[in-house]
Amino acid sequence: MDRIRIVGGNALNGIIPISGAKNAALPLMIASLLTSDTLTLENVPHLADVEGLIRILGNHGVDIAVNGRREHQDGSYSRTVHFTCRTVADTTAPYELVSKMRASFWVIGPLLAREGQARVSLPGGCAIGTRPVDLFIEGLTALGAEMEIDGGYINAKAPKGGLIGARYTFPKVSVGATHVMLMAASLARGTTVIGNAAREPEVVDLANCLNAMGAKISGAGTSTITIEGVTSLSGARHRVLPDRIETGTYAMAVAMTGGDVTLSGTDISLLDTAIEAIRRAGAEVSAVDGGIRVIGHGDAIRPVDIVTEPFPGFPTDLQAQFMGLMTRANGISHVTETIFENRFMHVQELARLGAKITLSGQTARIEGVTRLRGAPVMATDLRASVSLVIGGLAAEGETMVSRVYHLDRGFERLEEKLTRCGAIVERISD
Repeated sequence: MDRIRIVGGNALNGIIPISGAKNAALPLMIASLLTSDTLTLENVPHLADVEGLIRILGNHGVDIAVNGRREHQDGSYSRTVHFTCRTVADTTAPYELVSKMRASFWVIGPLLAREGQARVSLPGGCAIGTRPVDLFIEGLTALGAEMEIDGGYINAKAPKGGLIGARYTFPKVSVGATHVMLMAASLARGTTVIGNAAREPEVVDLANCLNAMGAKISGAGTSTITIEGVTSLSGARHRVLPDRIETGTYAMAVAMTGGDVTLSGTDISLLDTAIEAIRRAGAEVSAVDGGIRVIGHGDAIRPVDIVTEPFPGFPTDLQAQFMGLMTRANGISHVTETIFENRFMHVQELARLGAKITLSGQTARIEGVTRLRGAPVMATDLRASVSLVIGGLAAEGETMVSRVYHLDRGFERLEEKLTRCGAIVERISD
């Protein structure tokens, strides 16, 4: 099993190219099930989750052609992938595939809309909370689907003639359920109005792609989205938006280690709340041509309190990384997690580096320390694992991060990107 070795203490300087967003690429790929034409996606990241979903879509009959990687001057790679589902080969998404990645459950929407039926295993993914599928079931039921849970699977069946447009308000904001409703309602008869919809940029990206395919969606990016159903969708060409979580992660790494880094190929408007928190912590962050410039001051980190919230609030996917930054702040900070109930598993591992963190319910109290010391640590989930990398970059001596398969799910070429900026980071394969 691979590990990542980090020797801390080096400031980061240079350019870090930002990849396409995993959280946008996955629903966009699944949208290929809605049409018999080819959906071409540009800027698709090469990640374990993406490759896993490619295998799942192949099981449903999607033909996939990868153009290969094209290297650019800033060290970035771009990858274009073509998805063609002439005929849906199988409307069952089996446990052995869905259990490995929660997002694969989202195929239930397009399968139900296009084929009128779906049998999808209950999902898996990171162990950061229960993340129930109730919202998916309720939303699709509102469109007229019959939903039954049997033997660990959801059996879904659309009414004769297909799904029917309806008004539905989510009792709780859910990005995944909003994705599924957008895809399902695009082929429903009549108009669907979704209330309390997720407002994340990845939702807007999916809506833009679906509109390019012939859907009629308005209001994406607001809490009310309207979808006028169409009889069919066509192919399209769409570019995956930049990964705002990767952007924020590297910005926090620079803020913690010091240095001057340009994050290329990204957009500062994608994460206003997180950027503001990084600025309050003492780093300089500014929009530049083609990206974002971050200047960190290392030992001059200021304490900042944050609360995770749905977009446009502070992203839960950056909570662990920000806590890593706060371990070196000159004072006491608080991090409150409101999205997932189990997302503090990185705390005990950060403590191995010398962090002083105490938990009270959903709030972590972080007392900044003057220095961290390298130690062997273990990744527990995707975002927690990269918080340990950030801690290791600022720690004295060597940090060894195990279970890095979590990192491979969401961070493309992490070691290479950091090494290009002066970090000492290497992957060790046992």
